[in-house]
Amino acid sequence: MPRPEKIRLGELLVQQKLISEEQLSFSLNEQKRTGRRLGRVFIENGFVTEEQISGALARQLNIPYVNLKFFNVNQELLRLLPETQARRFRALVLEDKAGTLMVGMADPTDLFAYDEISRLLKRNISLAVVNESELLATVDRIYRRTDEITDFARELEEDLGDAVIDFGGVGGAVGAEDAPVVKLLQSIFDDATQVRASDIHIEPQEKRLQIRFRIDGVLHLQTEADIKIAASLALRLKLMSELQISEKRLPQDGRFAVKVRQQQIDVRISTMPTQYGESVVMRLLNQGSRTLRLDAIGMPPEMVRKFRAIVNRPNGLVLVTGPTGSGKTTTLYGALAELNTTERKLITVEDPVEYRLPGINQVQVNDKIELTFARVLRAALRQDPDVVLVGEMRDQETAQIGMRAALTGHLVLSTLHTNDAVSTPVRLLDMGVPRYMVATSLQGVLAQRLVRVICESCAEPYDPTPAERAWLKSELQEEASERKFYHGRGCPHCNGTGYRGRTGVYELLEMTEAVAEAANHSDPAHFMKVAEAQMGGNTLRRHGVRLAVDGKTTISEAMRISNQFDE
Repeated sequence: MPRPEKIRLGELLVQQKLISEEQLSFSLNEQKRTGRRLGRVFIENGFVTEEQISGALARQLNIPYVNLKFFNVNQELLRLLPETQARRFRALVLEDKAGTLMVGMADPTDLFAYDEISRLLKRNISLAVVNESELLATVDRIYRRTDEITDFARELEEDLGDAVIDFGGVGGAVGAEDAPVVKLLQSIFDDATQVRASDIHIEPQEKRLQIRFRIDGVLHLQTEADIKIAASLALRLKLMSELQISEKRLPQDGRFAVKVRQQQIDVRISTMPTQYGESVVMRLLNQGSRTLRLDAIGMPPEMVRKFRAIVNRPNGLVLVTGPTGSGKTTTLYGALAELNTTERKLITVEDPVEYRLPGINQVQVNDKIELTFARVLRAALRQDPDVVLVGEMRDQETAQIGMRAALTGHLVLSTLHTNDAVSTPVRLLDMGVPRYMVATSLQGVLAQRLVRVICESCAEPYDPTPAERAWLKSELQEEASERKFYHGRGCPHCNGTGYRGRTGVYELLEMTEAVAEAANHSDPAHFMKVAEAQMGGNTLRRHGVRLAVDGKTTISEAMRISNQFDE
């Protein structure tokens, strides 16, 4: 293929009528002021999309545009270009056609990158245009650290031999970053970030050390190593999180921060003594992730409108319920982000503080010094807040203080562990909260779960099993034979699981006058009946079924959500 020509991107987009002369002039000034690339300035200001830029370049250069989201890459071909060069030149080797390598580039007019890639590959190359964001996501996914982790684990094992080494000394030594245990941990964090893992589990077994990642709510085995390195890993992690390194008989909790690929990751760590050593679980919280928004978490538009109206009331209690790991914190932070204006004072009381938000006063409880939820909440109410977020209503005292605050002109947001929205007011009564408080201060209850989303890259129609058809018929009150259902075949984009990402499943109980009156009634069955009528059948189960019918998730995922209520 002939060497590509240099193109002025701005002029090309104006010529193809994708942007105006005024937008180009504005973007050129922004480029000079900030030093950012012109294409990025166009995209960030909403003048064009990545796809439109890629399409314009493909038309001008008469080369194909490849959508990597639906392209199953060949890992062996990809590795012909080392990761460093793939990132530097924003390029991937996609196909080998009769001895000519097709290389996808985010900017195929970069002549220097073209020359360097030709020199590295030593083959004839043809070009294609790809979106930069999808290219970087593919690089993150493909150039994983699995082999590196295994090598570092083996190196650490050899380093240890049969001797007992004080890794506490290694932690403070010069050049500690070269110690095998540190390199192993860095590789584990790198790999976990690349595959979007939410948790890392380091679990000593009888003869092996097992390292697993939780991705989209499901655990996947990352690697297995010699059991000898388990104590060294646990010790190093304890040092990083300032836990007591000599205490191996009791569980401990802590936190630390690591920098992975220019992102700050907050890590919550929990250690627990087991039969074969200390089990360590780490929750990863990406502080650099995008701003949370209520309309971006999967809630139906009509429910978003109702929930927004509830959280924008000047006072009252709003609860988000569901089991651990159901996305409650994400929803509450989405609400906080929308309430966070200069006119309002916001205080959070959490254990621990999961996301750091500018402009909000966040307090972490500490039971060791008796800084409990109830104590911090009392102090917070003396700070003249407009909105208070209580991480969890764990006991009667916290619930009653929160309720009183809601009655006296504050908006209180919190979470509770209940199965669904309708049972939540009853749970508050069980905790000893007076009936009149529940009826007058509770404004709304949002219950939620998370379901895995079918991978877009390998989604295909399939025939439901007889059991799935029977379940659908009972839920839809009709035969499902005319409808099309989808599942993921499994591909490199989703690590062969058929799922990529998760979305929320929701139900909302609004405490209308009729529901509040029923909550004041002594008969729980009467309240349940009125509450269910108010929700009008828009339940968690129904939302899950709708996602399966719309092809967003599988029938088996919708069934899994429903089975939780049947229990």
